[in-house]
Amino acid sequence: MQTAMIPRTVRKAIIPAAGFGTRMLPATKSVPKELLPIVDRPILDYIVAEAFAAGIEHVVIVTGRMKGAIEDYFDCAFEVDATLRRAGKTPLADRLVTATPEVGAISFVRQQQARGLGHAVWTARHIIGDEPFAVLLPDMLMVDQEPCLQSMTDLYRRHGGNVVAVERCLPEETHKFGIVSLKQTLTGNLVDGLVEKPAPGTAPSNLFISGRYILQPEIFSILENQTPGAGGEIQLTDAMITLMKDQEIRAFEFDGRTFDCGNPAGFVAANLHMALTHPEIAAGIYGEIQALTSPARAIA
Repeated sequence: MQTAMIPRTVRKAIIPAAGFGTRMLPATKSVPKELLPIVDRPILDYIVAEAFAAGIEHVVIVTGRMKGAIEDYFDCAFEVDATLRRAGKTPLADRLVTATPEVGAISFVRQQQARGLGHAVWTARHIIGDEPFAVLLPDMLMVDQEPCLQSMTDLYRRHGGNVVAVERCLPEETHKFGIVSLKQTLTGNLVDGLVEKPAPGTAPSNLFISGRYILQPEIFSILENQTPGAGGEIQLTDAMITLMKDQEIRAFEFDGRTFDCGNPAGFVAANLHMALTHPEIAAGIYGEIQALTSPARAIA
């Protein structure tokens, strides 16, 4: 039986950033994948900015070993600030200050074992406490006029419960994702089935969870006792299947552009897309594309 819930404000968000980034080796051998740049900002900077733009007050970043540079990035770099100001580059120094989160707006916790997304989320339970929270995957750069999480929080404020962002993939690629099936109701689409990385040909749909969640805190007690699932890891999807027995999970179908920056093709595509929207370099990048795709270049 589904129980109605009075929506409480979503004030906190978890960003799980403890993975090794194996798809981006050798670059991630010494640089966290979350700090690889999309034009002139790390991937993670875009994700944190999306969270704050949606009204999140406190971001919890779950890190692992060799990820200390993430904490340094979001700290105040007084040496850089002083050097820039001495060099007369005050506008750039002011820009860096403006981009630095306020004191106490970001916390860091360490996932000491690589046990999957569900375990990473559970690791942040003491900071989140007994309130709803968002989860943003740092590989997935989601671009639209209105940020994805903002649209999801608007939906959450109307209906409460839990919300996941979904998108459509090619049917032959469903085995790569967490796949949902939906039922239509008067208040929108509710998730009535979830499966993590289904075997080829067995997926209930081609709708996959694309990297943004709003979840109720009851998920933590489920995750604490969750048995390992696909890949021998604690899967967030498996815990959501249990949660769905008592609470609604609503789907928000995102129709913007999503770039999986955890693989080389998605990373390059994200850089190209963001560069073409960057006012200072768009013209030069467009010219380079024209040069690379010109008939003369193709013949050569």
